[in-house]
Amino acid sequence: MSDIWQGPLEKIDNWHWRIPKSYKSGMRVPGVIFADERLLKDIRQDKAPEQVANVAFLPGIMKYSLAMPDIHWGYGFPIGGVAATDVKDGGVISPGGVGFDINCGVRLLKTNFQYDEIREKIKDLVYVLFSDIPSGVGSKGEIKVSQKEEREILVKGARWAVQKGYGIEDDLECTEEYGAMSGADPYAVSERAYERGKAQSGTLGSGNHFLEIQAIDQLYDRQICEQLGLRLGLITIMIHSGSRGLGYQVCDDNVKGMIRCLDKYHINVPDRQLACAPLESPEGRQYLAAMKCAANYAWANRQCLMHLTRRSFERVFNESWQSMGMYLIYDVAHNIAKIERHIIDGKEMTLCVHRKGATRAFAPGHPALPERYKQIGQPVIIPGDMGRNSYLLVGTQKAMQETFGSTCHGAGRLKSRSAALRSININQLMRELEERNIFVKASGRGTIVEEAPAAYKDVNDVVDVVANAGIAKRVCRMRPLGVIKG
Repeated sequence: MSDIWQGPLEKIDNWHWRIPKSYKSGMRVPGVIFADERLLKDIRQDKAPEQVANVAFLPGIMKYSLAMPDIHWGYGFPIGGVAATDVKDGGVISPGGVGFDINCGVRLLKTNFQYDEIREKIKDLVYVLFSDIPSGVGSKGEIKVSQKEEREILVKGARWAVQKGYGIEDDLECTEEYGAMSGADPYAVSERAYERGKAQSGTLGSGNHFLEIQAIDQLYDRQICEQLGLRLGLITIMIHSGSRGLGYQVCDDNVKGMIRCLDKYHINVPDRQLACAPLESPEGRQYLAAMKCAANYAWANRQCLMHLTRRSFERVFNESWQSMGMYLIYDVAHNIAKIERHIIDGKEMTLCVHRKGATRAFAPGHPALPERYKQIGQPVIIPGDMGRNSYLLVGTQKAMQETFGSTCHGAGRLKSRSAALRSININQLMRELEERNIFVKASGRGTIVEEAPAAYKDVNDVVDVVANAGIAKRVCRMRPLGVIKG
């Protein structure tokens, strides 16, 4: 029997494909996948479209179950899945629609350096960053916190780090939700989650988390680039990390509890990994309050990581980070659920928008944006793999109309980690990266193989789809120079 997904996919246009509501009895809405013909072949391989159809069973789901072009198989929801439920009419919240690494996300910093000015320093920078920033499974950081402080982090998020001297007020303005979601309840978080998180502030973690030194190699919107102080050849830094063990435990604790909610609230879903509860139920409120804690922890973590990055550059160049122009462009969340207002069929509604491996992409003028981005729209950061490009884009009005203000979050896996380990030769991979002048340092050779370019879709193809579909607008493209991984 073929592993290729055989379900129906109706072509809407070159960038949209529909799974009709008639595909499975119980689907409340159709599924819509953003892709082109080339990406669709890969998307069919891991049966993630079946998960798109399964998400369409959720009570209160509005319009459609969405999937971005980086879609691949995940827990419950596909990674790259977006779904919005009606808060006022029995809509649910599902931990599987957020993921285990709650608020895994990316932040992008600029510098004043041109590539030619620091090309000879890339290896030194990578070594210093690898030395200064703890990475790998179970890594522990130098930023120690008491249990009282940990509770503060879960409420204040990135602001806690700024108040400790690990950044400036401007950093908060350039962070989604200003670095903290209101309504976080530290008492909704288990002792086990606290235990797992207490030594991990300012740590990168493992897997696909990374810190990357990059150079801008293509400009698409020169006017926006000028407003942001970005130019060809400029050095940027991208940091990708999440809520570490604390977020994982919050998800694990709530998934187990929510399975009981399926019977309690008479919810019928085809996959128990879609366990959920009405947003206005005790279980739904408890999960949302705990999820916000993990999200705030992740923002504090990335703020601390940026502080350590700035400090590493200061060590190498013997200058202050301010004089090197190391200012934050933006920080976006990937795995999160948000209560937002959206226009549905001409009516403003309160929705719970699940973004699982997807990025918020709010349009110009949106009230959630800081003044500096009101005119251009929310910056959207889409990293690729360590051998190819990454992108800065901005949100659009079309994203507000079609995707609840969402776009893709990365390239999307082609091979599982185990398949990559079986099929990719580490020595050949390292030679190829070296030939492209990309220097990589990781805590283990296995991590490098698991995250090899061949394990991912080409991010250039993925970004082509979201740009052509109009749900994000390209600003500039970066190429990797030096990478540290867990």
